[in-house]
Amino acid sequence: MSSVIAAIITAAGSSSRIGVKKEYRLVGDKTDMEGRPLTVLGKAALAFAACSRINTVVITVPRVPHVGEFAARDSLPARLLKNRAKPHFLFVTGGPTRRSSVHHALSLLEGYHPDYVLIHDGARPWVEPALIDRVIDATLKHQAAIPLLPLTDTPKEIDDAGFVKRHLRRVLVGNAQTPQGFAFPRILRAHEQAAEREHAEGWMYTDDAEVWGEFEGTVYAVPGSPLNRKITFPEDLEILVKNGDNGGS
Repeated sequence: MSSVIAAIITAAGSSSRIGVKKEYRLVGDKTDMEGRPLTVLGKAALAFAACSRINTVVITVPRVPHVGEFAARDSLPARLLKNRAKPHFLFVTGGPTRRSSVHHALSLLEGYHPDYVLIHDGARPWVEPALIDRVIDATLKHQAAIPLLPLTDTPKEIDDAGFVKRHLRRVLVGNAQTPQGFAFPRILRAHEQAAEREHAEGWMYTDDAEVWGEFEGTVYAVPGSPLNRKITFPEDLEILVKNGDNGGS
């Protein structure tokens, strides 16, 4: 019996560093199969729709009405929202933080009983189907897996005063990407525990692998992709417009 796999695409943030809702921006002059302009969120969604192993995709959307579910639906290729389309796309209102938004999506997915879930940043439009499959394969084997991109510079750890504390080995350190894959019941339980710690201590988690690592155990790393860029700063939007297909790589 094959595993039921779902995905979450996070798009509930305010894009405060950029000042515009980056997930709804256009990817250069690219269009979808219906001839409509292709958005950042739409391009990311198409990569997951191309994976036949994924049954359901939940997109987290802002609480602000004019950039909420209606705007998110409007930014997706129309064929993804057809009743018989697979995967089935759902929407959920996010929370005040990325972690809480993912928690909302996991809670919605609980009613669909997935075995595994991938969690992806909606601001990474250049994710490749091959990377999605690589993460799925590793998740099925190890229960938790993330793509990791090797560093090209030598990392240093500093102390509170700004002095170098440790000279880290570059081959043992990397930049985490998404999608990150997890066994579903366990990542939901981990997020519930993370929410309790946040409430009690004011703690903040930067990604889902950190949540899993604290409450569930080890995370396996697969090779990431240099094409899988994340749009974070205004200059990233310039790259987006200029190099719609490949993120400037």
